[in-house]
Amino acid sequence: MNDATPTRRRRAGGRAGHSARAGGHAIEQMPWRLPKNIDRPTEPLGEEGVQAIHDGAMRVLNEIGIEFLNEEARAHLQAAGCRVEGENVRFDRAFVEEMVARAPASFTLTPRNPERQLVVGEGHILFGNVSSPPNAWDLERGKRPGDFETYKEFMKLTQYFNCIHFAGGYPVEPIDIHAGIRHLDCLYEKLTLTDKVAHTYSLGAERVEDAMEMVRIAGGLTHEEFDASPRMYTNINSVSPLKHDWPMLDGAMRLARRGQPTVVTPFTLAGAMAPVTLSGAVMLSLAEALSAIALLQYIAPGSPVAIGTFTSNVDMKSGAPAFGTPEYIRATQITGQMARFYGLPLRSSGVCAANVPDGQAMWETMNSLWAAVQSGTNMVYHAAGWLEGGLIASPEKFVMDCEVIQQFQRYMEPQILGTSEADLAIDAIAEVGAGGHFFGCQHTQDRYQEAFYGPFLSDWRNYEAWQSAGGIWSAERAHGIYKKILAEFEPPPMDPAIREELAAFVARRKQEGGAPTDF
Repeated sequence: MNDATPTRRRRAGGRAGHSARAGGHAIEQMPWRLPKNIDRPTEPLGEEGVQAIHDGAMRVLNEIGIEFLNEEARAHLQAAGCRVEGENVRFDRAFVEEMVARAPASFTLTPRNPERQLVVGEGHILFGNVSSPPNAWDLERGKRPGDFETYKEFMKLTQYFNCIHFAGGYPVEPIDIHAGIRHLDCLYEKLTLTDKVAHTYSLGAERVEDAMEMVRIAGGLTHEEFDASPRMYTNINSVSPLKHDWPMLDGAMRLARRGQPTVVTPFTLAGAMAPVTLSGAVMLSLAEALSAIALLQYIAPGSPVAIGTFTSNVDMKSGAPAFGTPEYIRATQITGQMARFYGLPLRSSGVCAANVPDGQAMWETMNSLWAAVQSGTNMVYHAAGWLEGGLIASPEKFVMDCEVIQQFQRYMEPQILGTSEADLAIDAIAEVGAGGHFFGCQHTQDRYQEAFYGPFLSDWRNYEAWQSAGGIWSAERAHGIYKKILAEFEPPPMDPAIREELAAFVARRKQEGGAPTDF
């Protein structure tokens, strides 16, 4: 495999590389920052359209209802005055609106390294790693089931890249570890190989309780300190259409009671699990999300929540999910309008349906990321490494996506929009005059190092120079960078006593059997 990582220094928005923080010099990258989206959001609907979707969601909740497969959740909602018949719960409009109004418009997440604290909302746009694929793919090994060593590779990439703000779910499912103890090993590696905000799956009481305790230990926190502010988060998905399952509701309620955030993300594919019309699909998604948010706000008023959108469409020829489509973009934009209507943070995703890191993968992902920017998304899940509609995680795609994410971060820097006298450069224009060039003028010399974004992956040489250097394609260059990152990686520091306590907790929980399974 050719290693085509450029040897010359690369600028990133004119800033010195901060790769030493991440353990090496494989690339020169932008420093850690919390980017703010300075663009006005795209709002495809008028006020009447927003009201129509809200009214429709309230009608679904009131007239049709949502099935809650968790008996505790149903008991809470019945006590709140909702109409419960079997597993079906119907909501009064006024109750839903009152509960949703309790939720904060933004919240902070503080991991074990307080310098990595995140603000979810307030115009910030934060990016996370690929989460939950069962398979991995790379140029050397091809497609294969996920395993623990590959999981750890993705954790290292997650830590290394400053443009990745939070460590989502398992970047690839390590099926070589039994499901009963998998969460213990995976979270241990996540908390030691990274110092970023961690996600936990809401897949049973034991997994959620173990995760909260491990995050508490890793942060060196008392139980009171952990409960006092958000330290971790979960994401739950409804079972579209019109259903919430037992374990996800259980996990969300456990976290909410301890002040930890839940992102509620219905998985509504228009034409399959949702109406084929875009407004109908978005409306159904919102009804499902708001029902869970109402529950959480009833049992834990003011607990942090976010609305997630995963509304896209299917290929009507095969039924396969499609991502990065025009419909996906519009659905994300509309959900962004509705999230602002409800005063809630928004989560969307950087997704594609491509099977390998090729042109299709990047144009679909770019569409998804532009949708995130245009919608005012605050958390972008799966922003780096996603392939095959979420069935594959790829390190080459991870590196390629981080190049794109950095470019979005540069795009959002307000200083590139300056209109001062110096920015307008009238004196420089007069100095150069007609027919001249600006390469050598003092105005350029004073600014050239910080003027433009400098990529770490793109190759801007002409065809002949590129060909003479080996004709290395983008995915091959990304593979070389990924290998260098792993070779140079050093985990972030952790107090040895905390690491020992964390390891002891994992060992004890394994001895106790971890989470129960039926196999």
